Formats: sequence, structure tokens, C-alpha cells
Amino acid sequence: MLSDIEICRSASLSAITDVAKDAGLLDHEILPQGVHKAKVSLKAIERLRDNLNGKLIVVTAITPTPLGEGKTVTTVGLSQGLKKLGESVFACIRQPSMGPVFGVKGGAAGGGYAQVAPMEELNLHLTGDIHAVTAAHNLAAAAIDARIYHEQRLGYDNFESRTGLSALKIDVKNVVWKRVIDHNDRSLRMVTVGKNEVNKTINGVEREDGFDISAASELMAILALSESLNDLRARIGKIVVAYSIEGQPITTEDLQVAGAMAVSMKDAVEPTLMQTLEGVPTLIHAGPFANIAHGNSSIIADKIATKLASYTVTEGGFGSDMGFEKACNIKAAATDKKPDCAVIVATLRGLKANSGLYDFKPGAPIPDSLFEDDEQALKAGFENLKWHINNVAKYGVPAVVAINRFPQDSQQELDLLTQWIKQFDGNCRVATSEGFSLGGDGTIDLAKEVIAACQTPVNFKPLYTAEQSVKEKLMAVCEAGYGAANVSLSYQAQKQLELYETQGFNHLAVCLAKTPLSITTDGSIKGAPVGFEVVIRELKLCAGAGFIYALCGNVMTMPGLPDKPAFMSLDLDDEGNIIGLS
Repeated sequence: MLSDIEICRSASLSAITDVAKDAGLLDHEILPQGVHKAKVSLKAIERLRDNLNGKLIVVTAITPTPLGEGKTVTTVGLSQGLKKLGESVFACIRQPSMGPVFGVKGGAAGGGYAQVAPMEELNLHLTGDIHAVTAAHNLAAAAIDARIYHEQRLGYDNFESRTGLSALKIDVKNVVWKRVIDHNDRSLRMVTVGKNEVNKTINGVEREDGFDISAASELMAILALSESLNDLRARIGKIVVAYSIEGQPITTEDLQVAGAMAVSMKDAVEPTLMQTLEGVPTLIHAGPFANIAHGNSSIIADKIATKLASYTVTEGGFGSDMGFEKACNIKAAATDKKPDCAVIVATLRGLKANSGLYDFKPGAPIPDSLFEDDEQALKAGFENLKWHINNVAKYGVPAVVAINRFPQDSQQELDLLTQWIKQFDGNCRVATSEGFSLGGDGTIDLAKEVIAACQTPVNFKPLYTAEQSVKEKLMAVCEAGYGAANVSLSYQAQKQLELYETQGFNHLAVCLAKTPLSITTDGSIKGAPVGFEVVIRELKLCAGAGFIYALCGNVMTMPGLPDKPAFMSLDLDDEGNIIGLS
């Protein structure tokens, strides 16, 4: 079989203007960015406001493994299968971060015959939205340090008389807005800024700082959760970046930098239109990482797609304990559109890996034994799939299990897994998916099951309400959601919780950042564990995004590069074509 990039380059793609027209967008509602991608104007939302909403399908998965379960492949393949059945359909996915592309994961366009194309344009910069987030974020960081420098250099009274501005009196030990970069760089997790030569202060006031990856920026969450440009601007103004020496929160509005940040992101608020290999219109918007962010594509993209198509297929990052939980408890709360169906992606090898009988590391070769019939490992791993089926059911959303088939898979094991699923939950539909090797033809059975599931009444119920306290919301996600026995907060997290409550932020949602490799906060614990403890080491206020961010276990918001990163395979051939991207 050809490589992903060879398949993509051999495909016959339509001009993006034709894709837009066929999808129902008007000429003045798109701005082409080359032949095969275009920005979509938010004017389309206003024009389509009175259209009925189509069905929203959220693709999620079992607990992910380093092997990859094919969630994006299934998202793209399912959209192509729906098109094969004559349905109007959109796909909505997130923009890949340069960190994983050059780090471990590689690209995020799908694969085989279920890809968004051109895959190299999607994976490398696209239309620059993540760079716009990075620039706007770091503008705020620069504004903080400039304000500290000038106020301390002149003295508060002198500063006020010279500038006509009120001194913010920023506490240099209580700046909560780090800098960001869209690469994996562990050496930037902790840095010192404002260092000076001896007897000089021109570089600013020295303080401890650090970097997160751009996708973890609150601005990325704001981009994904905003409903309009005005909403984006208002949310940016609510961001708390530091505290004063009196302990009062300081916002970007206080710094008078919020407007400039919004200007930097003005074009980023518009989703990018592309197409799958079979011509399904696809909106790309917002960033990845459901472990350190909320991990879902944007509300704006969903609004455009569901107004234009009968079915919109999107995905939540990692397993259903991660992206799907946040789609239901954060994203759905910020809009009027709830999921109509959840597709849970599972693979034979992924379930065996979740059995706890294998020890896999990212980048390590897959042992041949994993592709041999092993009913014991499959049965043990099935406990993980059962957990995710039950988890989706908690939200009142109909579920379909998509068994993503690989060429080495045993038909006997596929039949056995299908039988187990039907015996476990008679309401849960199941189909084998072969989008990778067959494109839309390989997902027709899955598409039929999804259409049937979408006719089932939805009794949507999130895990918590806005009226509950932040602590109750954390307990709801950890105990009712994950199945933990209890939640414990570090001394730092407890003090932060008390502060946020006194400052009036009890109404915010919660976004838990944890390992994606386990339902628990310990990536080594596989299957469907019970009776575990969730340890929250730190809380972060994201007032603009509308949630409080809980860092659990040892999860980090700046990934590091492995010993053999993916960038080693990337290069240009003699004709300037990109090679090594997958």
C-alpha cells in the first residue's frame, strides 16, 4: 500500500471554491488561501441562522495507546461513508500542533484513504491560526514585563504622573501568564526572564517564568469556545494574567492589551475549509491536546457545519474520559448544540494493549505477538471498552462502537469482539470500519449504524451544573466520571480553590489535565480501574475560557522531544517536495 503522503498526492482534489459552493457557502463567504484551502467568514453564520441544525456526531475512543487507534481516520472515513449513502455531511477537526508533528505523533490529517488533503498543508502551519494564538499570547506576556519594568523603574507615583495610567503594582512573584511556543521543548519549562548585565536594568526586572506549548494557551480554548468575534474579544478581556501586591487579579483589560490581542487573532477566529480525499468539506479550527486543554474543535466550525449539512462529524481528543467528557461538560455548556451520537473507536491491538499484559513505549516497534489471536488479552482489554461504553451512556448520548480494522487483524477476533459488545449492551451499536484501506466504501456499515443511532432520542445530561461549587464539579468529573474513590487537593491547590471562590469564580466549569494513557492519573494503570485517588496538584484560573484548569498527577503543559523525534524523518527531495511526513 502507498504511504499516506503518496496516496494524498495521487488524489484528484477539487478547487476549494468548488468544495465551498457544493457545501452551500457563497462566494463572498470564503477567502481562498491557495487552491485547496480557504478561510470561511463568520458572515455565513448570520445568513444561516434560521436553518435547522443537522446531527452532531462526536468521535471518541478507548483509552489510547502508543499504537494509535485511528480516531481521525474514523472521523474522516465516517464522513466519507455518509457521503456515499447520499447524505450531506461536514467533518470538523482540530488543527495539528507543530509539537507532535515534529515530536512523536507525526501528522494529524488521518491516514490511508481517509485523509484531509493536502495533508502536508494541514500538518504544517495551515493558515497560521496557531501562530496567531502564539503571537497574541506572547504580546500579553511582553506587556506584563514591560509594565513591571516601567512602574518599578519610575516608581508608582512617577509612572502615574508621566503616563496618566494607574499603576497596576504587579507582584513579580505572582504572574500567572507564561509564554508559549508551538514546539516540544522541555528546556523552556522553567526559565528566568529579565536577566541583566552587572549594574544594568535595561532588560527588565528579573523573575522566574516558563513556557507552555501554544495549544495549552487559554487563548486556544477561547478560540474554540467563542461564538463570534465580539465574544472572542470579550473573553480575551477577562483573562487574569497576574495579581497585584495587594492580591487583586489583573486582567488583560487592565493592561490595555486585550484589544491588540484580539486584533492579532482576528483572522484566526475564522475556520479553514479543506476537503477529504473524497471531497467531503472539512472545517479545521482550534488546537489539539485534550490532556492539557479541552481538546475539541470550535463551536464556530460546528455552527457553520450543522447549519449546512444533515450530519457533522467531529472528534474529541484521546479517550472518552478526556475529549468527550470536555465536549459534554465544557463545550456543550457554551453552546446550544449537544451531541446526537458518540462513536467509540476501538482496535484489537489497542484493547490488547489496554489489557495490562503488554508494555509499550512511544516509538518502540510493535511486537508480532500482538497480531496473533490472544483471547485472554482481548478479553482483559475489553474491560476498557466496556468502561468507555458506560461512560458515554452517563451523558445520555447513543453510542456506536467502530472497530477500526487493521490488515493483520483476525476475523475470528473481530467476530468475537462484536459478539461481546452486543452481549454487554444491547443498545450499543457496532460496526467494523475500514476507512484507512477502503475510504468511504469501508465505512458504509458504520455510517448506517450512526444514522440509526441518530434517530434515537437523546437525554443529554452533563456531570454537573454551573450552580455547583468548583469542588463539587471536580468531584463530579473524578468520582462520577472517572470512577475514582476520592479527590485530594495539594495545599497549593486548596489555597487556589479558596481564592477563586472568594473572587467569584465558582460558576466556572472545570477542565482536568491528566495523562491520556489511563482512566486514572497514572499512565501505567490500564484497563478499567476502580477505587483510585485523583491527586490535583495545582489549579489555574482561565476566566476568559470559562473554566478552572486542574493539573493532575505529573502531566505537563510543555511536552518534550523523544530520543528519536519525528523531525529526523522530514526533509525535501530534489524537487522541493516534503518527504517523511505521515
